Amino acid sequence: MSFAIIETGGKQYKVSASKILEIEKIDAEVGKTLKFKNVLLLNDDKNTEVGSPNIQGASVEAKLLENVKDRTVLVFHKRRRKHSRKKNGHRQRHSKIQITKILSKEGKLIASAENATAKTKVKAKATETKTKVNEKLVTKKVLKK
Repeated sequence: MSFAIIETGGKQYKVSASKILEIEKIDAEVGKTLKFKNVLLLNDDKNTEVGSPNIQGASVEAKLLENVKDRTVLVFHKRRRKHSRKKNGHRQRHSKIQITKILSKEGKLIASAENATAKTKVKAKATETKTKVNEKLVTKKVLKK
């Protein structure tokens, strides 16, 4: 399974194709394609490439799904025996993105969301057939008794 490690908003994230992440807020329109060029590590099935600090020319493309707010964090200050208190709340803003493509430094496509969804559909069909076979075996055992 191929993946990359990118840096955005002062944090590092391990991403793979079709993965959905919450990152620091990015000022862009919903549905726009974002390009992250701070790629620290690339890994496909055969090779691992580590940058120093970044891999020149490598990029990760993502689609902005929505801008959201986190749950409320209460900030409460109290000075005892002084009749002094202060209550405040904070909601951090995040952006939800979905990774669509991972590109190497030559511009070669390492992974894409279309390929990942096709693979998961094939795996889902395989598990469905296995469960159907197991159900048939269970019904045959019940009939014999």
